[in-house]
Amino acid sequence: MRIALFGATGTIGRQVVTQALAAGHEVTALTRDAANMPVTHERLHVVVGDVLDPAAVEQVVLGQEAVIVALGAGRKGVVRAEGTRVIIEAMQRTGVKRLICQSTLGVGDSKGNLNFLWKYVFFGMLLRQAFADHVRQEQYVQASNLDWIIVRPSAFTDGPATGAYRRGFGPSEPGLSLKISRADIAAFLLEQLTDDTYVRRTPGISN
Repeated sequence: MRIALFGATGTIGRQVVTQALAAGHEVTALTRDAANMPVTHERLHVVVGDVLDPAAVEQVVLGQEAVIVALGAGRKGVVRAEGTRVIIEAMQRTGVKRLICQSTLGVGDSKGNLNFLWKYVFFGMLLRQAFADHVRQEQYVQASNLDWIIVRPSAFTDGPATGAYRRGFGPSEPGLSLKISRADIAAFLLEQLTDDTYVRRTPGISN
């Protein structure tokens, strides 16, 4: 498939790039610095630009079959809700429908999650601001007319490359001890290119 990827130079995005190319997909990625791309490949196309620049984002999205937003970093990274908004608007202009969006924080389905509360206390105001951004990101996605999937992996309990994950467990099963590897998260993101199980709902990757 033809995939637009945002966050390709982050820890999850690098895994997505590697796995997508290995699976035969064609990837177009936006980055502020092409030197940070993890690999070079004939099926990897790099657009240099900023995620808050609508023209650059539209250049990446145009003609693609799906868009993956992987966890980014930095003040203007796709981790920020405004970057997600610009991507959604570009998709609406170009007619691309499938959005697979990694959520900003791996806080599960509830602010009452004990693991989240520990993080909230530990990181204080910094985490409060990040969580507010996380909420805005999901609101932008849910207000769109896209076939969206939100993946909520745990950003704080990343396990080894051989780690396992579970799917589909409900809010009464918070899975606080679950360890999720970056490779597993990337694999799950890519599976959503063709899997409709979680369309317009949040899948069961959570902490």
